[in-house]
Amino acid sequence: MSWRVTLPCTKAEAERIADSGDELFALHDTPPVLSADEPDEDKPDEWRLRAYFEEQPSTQDLILLRRLAPGEPVVEHLDEEDWVTMSQAGIEPIRAGRFYVHTPHHPADEREGVVDFTVEAGLAFGTGQHATTAGCLEAIDRLGSEGRRFSNIADIGTGTGLLAFAALRLWPEARIIASDIDPVAIEVAEDNASRNHIPTGEGAGHVLLLTAPGLGHPLIANAKPFDLLIANILAGPLIDLAPGFAAALAPGGTMILSGLLDDQADRVAAAYTAQGLDCIDRGTGEWRVLRLERPA
Repeated sequence: MSWRVTLPCTKAEAERIADSGDELFALHDTPPVLSADEPDEDKPDEWRLRAYFEEQPSTQDLILLRRLAPGEPVVEHLDEEDWVTMSQAGIEPIRAGRFYVHTPHHPADEREGVVDFTVEAGLAFGTGQHATTAGCLEAIDRLGSEGRRFSNIADIGTGTGLLAFAALRLWPEARIIASDIDPVAIEVAEDNASRNHIPTGEGAGHVLLLTAPGLGHPLIANAKPFDLLIANILAGPLIDLAPGFAAALAPGGTMILSGLLDDQADRVAAAYTAQGLDCIDRGTGEWRVLRLERPA
């Protein structure tokens, strides 16, 4: 048994979905899968939100969905349908530099030079997060293309684990820590690591997955300073964490920050330049990726 709720929304509402579903997720042992798409390219501001549930959505579910997209919800019972497959079917893969990321519904790209990842659908594939993930992957790809080398890497707010995995593919001898405040996210990251044959645990050539707020774990504290620190979270937490993040970055180190809109980029950049970092790149477009460096 599976259920789908569809609501009309604007592009702006769709882009906020990735950062606004926590209350809805907290109601369920198996969280719904959220996705947003543009049904008609000739109507670029007319989007739709789709939420897939294992059980019939409650009144509270519908109330929370209408907070995300205030249109009228259409509830459908999908008899004898695989709800996960259906939810993944409308989620397009990410192509970012050499990286190709897709749900199991889409085939792998086995061409030479392509780094392929399979990641289960979920909130991390919502519209906004989709864009920021692609931007971070492009930033990581550029560092690799520039010939940069990193040996001690942190991915804070790792979510699916994808950015840490991408870093390991480019710098396979690196020691990488990937943390998230949400223990469910770390469980998902562990599953994704297994699916993509990523070695997990401590030491060089592995990704250590931890549940921790920000830098708040003894293993993170002991691993500092990092020569590459990645954080794809939200503008507010990035500003709050600026002193700690800056202190955790080694001289000559690089920081990639995302999860922020274009009108938030200057405030986030200012929080880090105040800590002595140089802002090398502020990104472009609606979703920004900042690249900062600590002078050597």
